[in-house]
Amino acid sequence: MMVKICGLTDARSVNAAVNAGADAIGFVFYEKSPRNLSPESAAKLAAEVPSSVRRVAVMLHPEAALWREVSDALRPDVLQTDSDDFSYLEVAKTVEKWPVLREGSVPENGALPETFVYEGRRSGQGQAVNWKLAADIARRGRMILAGGLTIANVADAIRQVSPYGVDVSSAVESAPGQKDAAMIAAFVAAAKANNQNPDEKEMT
Repeated sequence: MMVKICGLTDARSVNAAVNAGADAIGFVFYEKSPRNLSPESAAKLAAEVPSSVRRVAVMLHPEAALWREVSDALRPDVLQTDSDDFSYLEVAKTVEKWPVLREGSVPENGALPETFVYEGRRSGQGQAVNWKLAADIARRGRMILAGGLTIANVADAIRQVSPYGVDVSSAVESAPGQKDAAMIAAFVAAAKANNQNPDEKEMT
């Protein structure tokens, strides 16, 4: 189970996510968010992150100039932004693309991106999605389930949806933009407790 901790804003939170076993950490570049960072600040926070942990630039309809600044300063492993944004952004081949698909806007038929983030209609609001509908969509690609996931419900979400990964931000915070190390550790542990695949579970 791939686990991403999103919206990190300080070194303590970055260290907490890495030490807890997170597979990816997200830095937000969106001025209306309480988790917004400058490209330079994010680069400093990411400097000591192990290469085994993906550094994700999280954006929302960014200006092309801002993306260039982020790309040059942070040199992220992944760009996560709305699927339409990739039509005008120049993304190096070395950078993974995680387009965001929103509940209610995914066509019933047709190909989906190989890897994608699936969340509620608005980013950063902690909106839970319909897990039953999400489960159908998860069969069509590598879904990173986001929105409304908590320490208490992430295990159930994984069992019902069977996503490739899960993504959390506000549910591991003590205040907007302030991550809690203990909550990060508990979330990662709860998500990774479900690493056994369904076929193996049936055999045990």
